[in-house]
Amino acid sequence: MIRQATKTDTHTLAELALQLWPDNTLPGLQAEFETLACSGEAACFLLFADDAPVGFAQCQLRHDYVEGTDTSPVGYLEGIFVQSEYRHKGFAKELLQECEKWAKEMRCSEFASDCELDNEDSLNFHLSMGFEEANRIICFRRKI
Repeated sequence: MIRQATKTDTHTLAELALQLWPDNTLPGLQAEFETLACSGEAACFLLFADDAPVGFAQCQLRHDYVEGTDTSPVGYLEGIFVQSEYRHKGFAKELLQECEKWAKEMRCSEFASDCELDNEDSLNFHLSMGFEEANRIICFRRKI
């Protein structure tokens, strides 16, 4: 079962998101999801199996330029995660479809995403879901 998350789900979302983004903290992620829940510009969806949360997807509107797109706003998949024992069962595809449905309801005609250059699992998922690669970049920084 998949349902859109509400403000009462922020702790659950943060626990799942911490598995995807381990460099964050549980309180930090929970605060971020609380902010998103009130923004009207984002949506999160929770995946349940056997009445337990086992995955999530976060999407939002991007009004800045999104690589390879021609319109604004663009629906954007910010993150998607399914616990390992529930992968390869079509759940990530279902979560993605919920995000795309939400973006269409928000009057988007394009949907985009990204992944790290070395994340082959994410790259393969995106390609298998019909995404087209728009660009590859390496970002640089230095302290001055």
